[in-house]
Amino acid sequence: MLVLEGADDIGGGTRTAELTLPGFHHDVCSAVHTTGILSPFFRSLPLEEHGLQWIVPRASVAHPLDDQPAVMLWQSLEETCAGLGADASSYRDLIAPFLDNPNGFFRDALGPLSWPIHVGMFMRFGLNAMWPAASFANWRFQQSRAKALFAGCAGHSVLPLDKMFTAALGLIFSIAGHVEPWPVASGGSQAIARALGSFLKELGGEIRTGVPVISPADLPAARVYLFDTSPAELASIAESALPNGYRRRLGRYRYGPGAFKLDWALDGPIPWRDANCREASTVHLGGTLEEIAAGEAAMFRGAHPERPYVLLCQQSELDPSRAPEGKHTGYAYCHVPGGSTVDMTEAIENQVERFAPGFKDRILARHPMNTHDFHRYNPNYVGGAITGGVADVFQLFTRPVARLDPYTTPNARVFICSASTPPGGGVHGMCGYHAAQSALRRLERLEPAPLGS
Repeated sequence: MLVLEGADDIGGGTRTAELTLPGFHHDVCSAVHTTGILSPFFRSLPLEEHGLQWIVPRASVAHPLDDQPAVMLWQSLEETCAGLGADASSYRDLIAPFLDNPNGFFRDALGPLSWPIHVGMFMRFGLNAMWPAASFANWRFQQSRAKALFAGCAGHSVLPLDKMFTAALGLIFSIAGHVEPWPVASGGSQAIARALGSFLKELGGEIRTGVPVISPADLPAARVYLFDTSPAELASIAESALPNGYRRRLGRYRYGPGAFKLDWALDGPIPWRDANCREASTVHLGGTLEEIAAGEAAMFRGAHPERPYVLLCQQSELDPSRAPEGKHTGYAYCHVPGGSTVDMTEAIENQVERFAPGFKDRILARHPMNTHDFHRYNPNYVGGAITGGVADVFQLFTRPVARLDPYTTPNARVFICSASTPPGGGVHGMCGYHAAQSALRRLERLEPAPLGS
């Protein structure tokens, strides 16, 4: 197997760099790997033998509120329920059935649309997951705390919370936090790519970096080709190898909103009003369900809310190697319209300051990335879409186009394996795993040939 990487090092969304000041190591894209530690594919690989070490927090999520203690998503279901008041039993009844066989659940959930292995459990999931997150939370819970916690988890969908199937992300992220706390990779997210690359080489594979692929002429003869690219890049690179109709369908793929991200070098930990927030790898900043829903809906319409829903990660709280002694890194982003050039620095920092008074005084340096920066960094992030494209009801199971096997193309040698295929964005390797299974079914029937021949 030969892997061609256009950049000078492997990693894509799992790179780490000194973005602010010397000695402060920031994750350029993905930071906390909710599904990485639970990935059925990653769990089948000896990545620990190749240097990957997961560092787990006490809590996956802290969700601070203005007038009461933060809502916490602890690994312990009972400890989490203890902070949910009157909604404790409803939350327990919602989550507990999936904790009897969580690995089976994630094996079914992290893949293309197909008949599940664990039918009863997945039907239970589907009957809840199909609803809009806001409606589901308002129906399921009575009080603001549980509603806010669920809204924060569902907000990872990068969709308005009144869209069908947004409850799915709320459920998946909540369940995940009770199976394995959302971890960071020791030394930075780059460690994931390095471990995968090291294992590939041990198996006899080869990786060539600094080799951009623009056309079929840049590719050697092979039996199959797997493209870890956006649909647009696939259509451009393999233009001569794909029929016009299929390329037109790729051109209709919707990428949706992007992200605006800040990295900070900090002169100390974030001074949360509720100290429990320091126990979590991820902090959801957005207040109540109603506030998060309004902000995400406005963003999806093309606006930039003054109080955006912010996802903040605290890698250096778990991994002191990320910053000089006594210092910390900070990482936060919000969703913005695709292609946005609006500077959201003040809006994001105001949201942090809202729940952590004195935060701005601890900023030593900052590094912003808008949607154009993300696209320049990685052409797969079209318009800054870091999740690989809209995952609404029209593209959830038919990404990048509607086919019985979404990883295949009309060309028997060409496959797509990026986050624009099921199950979508996230550092879990499952898009590549399922695409590889599709390719293996054809591999022995093909002889090496140039792409487009």
